Amino acid sequence: MSSDATPQQAYRAQVASSLADPRAFWEQAARDIDWIHRPREVLDDADAPFYRWFPDGTLNVCYNALDRHVVHGRADQTALVHDSPVTGTVRSWTYAELLDLVARFAGVLRDLGVGRGDRVVVYLPMVPEAVITMLACARIGAVHSVVFGGFAPAELAARIEDARPTVVVSASCGIEPTRVVPYKPMLDEAIARSSHQPEHCVILQREQLTCELGERDLDWASLMHPDAVAPAACVPVRATDPLYVLYTSGTTGRPKGIVRDSGGYAVALRWSMTHLYGVRPGETWLCGSDVGWVVGHSYIVYAPLLTGATTILFEGKPVGTPDAGAYWRMIAQHRAVAAFTAPTAIRAIKKQDPHAELVPAHDLSSLRALFLAGERLDPDTWRWASDHLGVPVVDNWWQTETGWPIAINPVGPDGALLDIRPGSPGPATVGYDVRVLDERGEEVPAGTEGAICLRLPLPPGTLPTLWQDDERYVSSYLSAYDGYYLSGDGGYVDEDGYVYVMGRTDDVLNVAGHRLSTGALEEALAGHPAVAECAVIGVADDLKGQVPRALVVLKSGIDPDEAGEARLRQELVDRVRAEVGPVASLRQVDVVDALPKTRSGKILRRTMRQIADGDTPMVPSTIEDVAVLDGLRPVLRG
Repeated sequence: MSSDATPQQAYRAQVASSLADPRAFWEQAARDIDWIHRPREVLDDADAPFYRWFPDGTLNVCYNALDRHVVHGRADQTALVHDSPVTGTVRSWTYAELLDLVARFAGVLRDLGVGRGDRVVVYLPMVPEAVITMLACARIGAVHSVVFGGFAPAELAARIEDARPTVVVSASCGIEPTRVVPYKPMLDEAIARSSHQPEHCVILQREQLTCELGERDLDWASLMHPDAVAPAACVPVRATDPLYVLYTSGTTGRPKGIVRDSGGYAVALRWSMTHLYGVRPGETWLCGSDVGWVVGHSYIVYAPLLTGATTILFEGKPVGTPDAGAYWRMIAQHRAVAAFTAPTAIRAIKKQDPHAELVPAHDLSSLRALFLAGERLDPDTWRWASDHLGVPVVDNWWQTETGWPIAINPVGPDGALLDIRPGSPGPATVGYDVRVLDERGEEVPAGTEGAICLRLPLPPGTLPTLWQDDERYVSSYLSAYDGYYLSGDGGYVDEDGYVYVMGRTDDVLNVAGHRLSTGALEEALAGHPAVAECAVIGVADDLKGQVPRALVVLKSGIDPDEAGEARLRQELVDRVRAEVGPVASLRQVDVVDALPKTRSGKILRRTMRQIADGDTPMVPSTIEDVAVLDGLRPVLRG
């Protein structure tokens, strides 16, 4: 590539080189990580499909996230901001201060018998102690497994049973906008249900609700007193050693433990923070996710700190804490250069503040881009955010399994490098060889829908296997098409390489032999000016096999009478007919108050379809509000 290449050409060349010679590309990227023993071997493919990146390298991820920045002059820079409107507090820690807390809690874990390779289950709300615990585990070579705070006892028990932790770290309570959630009773019940009994539970007592401590329980504050513990030093680990296990729901009901290795993850995340998200050392970044999800692991904790940036930990909601301007307030107050959240959060903001009247109240001049991932970004939501924020709104597609984006439009100092195409997260990024295959495993022409797959090997940072279950890893992801990882998502790639993810493959409708994606129908519905968000499911039909059924949530302030609602339904049916075609056969549109979702924002289409078909629904443990689903049952069965 010549020195006068445009940024767009340079990025395209990077992607091409990462596929043509992955060893050379990732060897170069690995130079941004401080190694104890620099790897001489970049990729070990001798035991394919169990690929291993940097197999002879040793490092410590906590050292890379904290110590090296203190050593190289960032000791007094803010590392972590805890912005908590639910408690009315905003606190911050410099790199030196955060290092001190992490080293001390690593010493606590060490003194409780936690060593290299041992597991620690983290069951905490969005508090700084969650970040401290994760990094403390990394410091001593332990494996953390974060469980979303407030998970039901049965689900927490299943994760304790599988991970077999030496220690569980939890809190007395979590704080929601309208209630305080006691954690300790749920933790106690989960341990009672599990055949594995952790040796100790470290409990953070919160002033909003304290709890009684039992025989195995220890108080966080007492353990962390400077006189009570000696700080722990960094423990060298192999690049292939697990950094964490993060559980995702499995189709069998048994959660799948996604393993994340240490070296490949550190390399990929450090590269992605600057080259994909455009965030550089010393800059501030807001990721409105939760540490219980992969986005929280990757882009609240590890990527920003590996980069030497300032990361914001938000204990609140996009609406209701106190209003739909919460994100804009934080961006302005902390001067964030970029922000990351889920499309469902923007849809919730749009529903509460459809004309974005709260945006001008905040100085967003620092903001260069807004990134959205976790659920398909419909073009209407993209336009709303783009029009009102005046910065690139960048979709990106990835999974718990991959740990960082598969497809994205990268952002540089001057904005998005490539043309933004609404409905697409962009082309595949470095290391990902995306192919769309048909039922026979043959690649389909550009623009044709099929199963989105990734040609092996996957790049660094992606899952090398499942926790203690290589067989399930192969059967779940690698067995459908030889030499490919099955993403579980359907869609297509256009002639310019832009990926279009239209939904999970089990969300594809088969209407009289015609395969239709829910994404195409939802895109047509979402373009109506009255619609805040929507979902389409395929319900069983004796004649056509399946027919689509739509559920829509209206924007705030729109409350039509019976005649007006009937007109609205007809307008929506007409929109789908005009934009998708008569083959869609959409006849039934229900106006509802809310859609059932997981806590990460994914709409429960499969569960709604099962209810509508009269089957026993699979309700995932990650559901945000069971009452929303219960309220829809009569509608779906009607």
